[in-house]
Amino acid sequence: MIGDIIGKAGRVAVERRLGPLREERGIDFVVANGENVAGGLGLTESTAEGLLSAGVDVITSGNHIWDKREIYPYLDRTERVLRPLNYGTHDVPGRGWGVFGALDGTDLAVINLQGRSAMIPIENPFTEVDRLLDEASEALPPVRLVDFHCELTSEKNAMGVHLDGRASIVSGTHTHVPTADERILPKGTAYQSDVGMTGPLHSIIGFEPRTVLPRFINGLPTRFEVGDGPVVLNALLVDVDPATGRALSLERLREILED
Repeated sequence: MIGDIIGKAGRVAVERRLGPLREERGIDFVVANGENVAGGLGLTESTAEGLLSAGVDVITSGNHIWDKREIYPYLDRTERVLRPLNYGTHDVPGRGWGVFGALDGTDLAVINLQGRSAMIPIENPFTEVDRLLDEASEALPPVRLVDFHCELTSEKNAMGVHLDGRASIVSGTHTHVPTADERILPKGTAYQSDVGMTGPLHSIIGFEPRTVLPRFINGLPTRFEVGDGPVVLNALLVDVDPATGRALSLERLREILED
């Protein structure tokens, strides 16, 4: 699970390192959050295809998936880019979950959810994921990966506990800062409140400080620009039992890539 990829810097880092990482660590399946790839806000078809070509199996997203309107028809055409499930289905492009095949032959479900605390009040992610798990026309495979795109760690914690034993992984995205609370919950779900970003290291959550600081110093609106320099790649590596869907181990990955 790769955290929020920020702009060209993050995309190039993934293109450089993901292939070798998959080979070195024997990784069978990769999910990456891509809602900030296109200039720092949004996703386009070309940037999505670049990530998929680099070895990402499924791209998840969040509130910024709608920032580039050209992505709307692409969301309807592809199954490998997800938007949060709890935006509903009425006049909303794309899908919020899917079943995919890993390199080792395991079928697995990827589910994309978005929180509501301090965010847009869309459908309830807790009841929507319950409905999916309980009412799907066919039972989802045992291995289930959840990207919970959410502002508050408390809401993320609550989702992890809510899905403990029903999901293999619940990993948070959106805040771009990795948390040190990775653990396997009592019923076998691997959990981390936020995987962190893959983007410029010397930045403010991936963006050039001079474009962000005025908002905190004098309240003036600014247009964020993606930072430059060394890039940090943050990810969560989880080993899952394909028969039971229970997580066996997890490891927080962090690499710094120089220019």
